[in-house]
Amino acid sequence: MPGKHVPISFGSTKVKPPLIQPGQRIGIMGGSFNPPHDGHGLISRTALRRLGLDQLWWVVTPGNPLKINNGLPPASERMELCRRLANDSRMRVTAFEEDLRTPYTAATMAFLARRYPGVQFFWIMGADNLASFHRWQLWRDIALRVPIAVVDRPGWHLRALASPAAQWMRRSFVPEVYAASLGRKRRKPAWTFLTGPLSKSSSTDIRNARPREPDRPKPVAEAVASRRRVAACR
Repeated sequence: MPGKHVPISFGSTKVKPPLIQPGQRIGIMGGSFNPPHDGHGLISRTALRRLGLDQLWWVVTPGNPLKINNGLPPASERMELCRRLANDSRMRVTAFEEDLRTPYTAATMAFLARRYPGVQFFWIMGADNLASFHRWQLWRDIALRVPIAVVDRPGWHLRALASPAAQWMRRSFVPEVYAASLGRKRRKPAWTFLTGPLSKSSSTDIRNARPREPDRPKPVAEAVASRRRVAACR
């Protein structure tokens, strides 16, 4: 039984994901979105179209458990940036994981399955995430609970398909020509790899390209004292 080790006692009504209806197909794309970029939009549009989704949620997480999150902007700021890019009415921006008090995808998917038993959820991720999927907490539980759609990313195609997680799931691979059937009477794990137009945008590259704040000018008195110390040493 997938998720037997996942804490799913999330009965609080404080947790408010977007509104959905029984029978809908909902894609979940989680991340820190620091910052969001056009690659996230491209992944979303590809998944919506190829999987026949009713909605795709951008789940803005409290932080990535595999990364150092010092300096991570508040979720409210990242959500506002996401809303500017999520330009399809089927894309919903949410941060309900903060109220779950867990940063782990396995716990999030266990919560959603429990609260919405009549909804078909899908986990959506880029190929770069598949390459490290085997490092996620209870990643096999995620694969056994929900179908997974991996969207190609520049430079990650071969590494993703050669990853430990992809090899573990290789017998349950669904060719992308049948992607629309994912989740329809298929045993799990079930996953597909979607190819198409690629975006070279990267949150890491965007952060690294930001100019550093210039050094603040020293007060006049401090600058004069500094020059006097230098002159005295000559």
